[in-house]
Amino acid sequence: MTGLDPSSAVAVVGTGTMGQGIAQVALVAGHPVRLYDAVPGRAREAAAAIGARLDRLVEKDRLAAADRDEARARLRPAEGVADLADCSLVVEAVVERLDVKQELFRQLEDVVGEDCLLATNTSSLSVTAVAGALRNPGRFVGLHFFNPAPLLPLVEVVSGYATDVTSATRAYETARAWGKTPVACADTPGFIVNRIARPFYAEAFAVYEAQGADPATIDAVLRESGGFRMGAFELTDLIGQDVNESVTHSVWQSFFQDVRFTPSLAQRRLVESGRLGRKSGQGWYDYREGAEPAEPHTAEKARPPAYVVAEGNLGPASELLALIREAGIQVREEDEDHGTRLVLPGGGQLALADGQTSVEFRDVVYFDLALDYRKATRVALASSQDTSPQTMNEAVGLFQALGKDVSVIGDVPGMIVARTVARIVDLAHDAVAKGVATEEDVDTAMRLGVNYPLGPFEWSRRLGRTWACALLDDLHERDPSGRYAPSLALYRHSYATEKREGAS
Repeated sequence: MTGLDPSSAVAVVGTGTMGQGIAQVALVAGHPVRLYDAVPGRAREAAAAIGARLDRLVEKDRLAAADRDEARARLRPAEGVADLADCSLVVEAVVERLDVKQELFRQLEDVVGEDCLLATNTSSLSVTAVAGALRNPGRFVGLHFFNPAPLLPLVEVVSGYATDVTSATRAYETARAWGKTPVACADTPGFIVNRIARPFYAEAFAVYEAQGADPATIDAVLRESGGFRMGAFELTDLIGQDVNESVTHSVWQSFFQDVRFTPSLAQRRLVESGRLGRKSGQGWYDYREGAEPAEPHTAEKARPPAYVVAEGNLGPASELLALIREAGIQVREEDEDHGTRLVLPGGGQLALADGQTSVEFRDVVYFDLALDYRKATRVALASSQDTSPQTMNEAVGLFQALGKDVSVIGDVPGMIVARTVARIVDLAHDAVAKGVATEEDVDTAMRLGVNYPLGPFEWSRRLGRTWACALLDDLHERDPSGRYAPSLALYRHSYATEKREGAS
């Protein structure tokens, strides 16, 4: 099945930022577009705003003047729902209230033709619940665009419980014809992106609440070691703390208060104080005029060790051995079955974060996971009160000799990047096992929807299939609340891998 014919009229109901963006996408794709808003005059204002954006595209040589003129001629404000009768697709982008959306679609169902596709852009409500008010819920789908809709390529095409396959396919192909990258998704809380992205925020906030590090340091480690475009604190300040917390709370409630999605008390206090981020001038950071930018903790210069002893396989951090040699530091390798660590000249140990704490061992420093140790510009280290100053100094000096800034954080199990990635990988496996989406669509959604450097399954393959499960097992042992318990899907995946490797 193909998407809508470009000559088919598309209606957008709700003319806020998202509604205008969706209308612009359909308009540039060649459709006649009807704009409707329940507030008198809003549709005309929105049409003028879209026209102005088209003018700017022409000025930037991203749209031909003739194409702009034709698009403007196809754009028409509607005075009422009845003016949408000839449309083949209606996309709703009104307030996130179930009763409001249901009443709107009841009205639309009485007006549009039987073959008209009805779609909601909701990001937090159940597509199935919205469709529950309709006589024919089979033609109802979710079309979840990401803001700004004209620029971001991802569209989640969400099938509700009663959505017909033909309707979902038609919506999917229409989004693709509009130049978007659609992914197919079952109706689940948060869909793909907002479901699987929760740990990115939650684990950063958890490290902060545990006094592991300040927001600027956590953000710097996520960016400069984890490869994320933005850190969790600066990103939620950009989104709006109230908006981000609302989505987290909605997903948590929709999963019957599943501990894996528990909201952050620190973020709740921030919202209660009115510090909503950039839009209010203060959030995790201070954006008021004259405010000093927050700087991450960076360790003072230390002397590098003359050599290190590598015991066992460093796994995801194995690239470090080549970097250490390139820095002129001798590497002595010993084949130790039980070891996955570096031993420093003073006798202390340096180990990749594994969900355990430094206080459990004598004289050990943990280092965090990096997306690419060669390209990373910062590495986080963690130690306990029992770690000797010599071991910490040697660890700091070692990574500085590799050209990295070093942030020393508290003795937090799983550190920052490692625990975040492990939980994202786990939720991705759980979602696929429950039929939410395919592995390929999950990876596509997380790369395009929230700019992750790798999709969760790409990351899982790079790290080794047992890595995330082992780290989460360690975390679960130290926090048996259930938050870190590996999902059955991840456990099965890892255990099956171990059996295959053992058999070979």
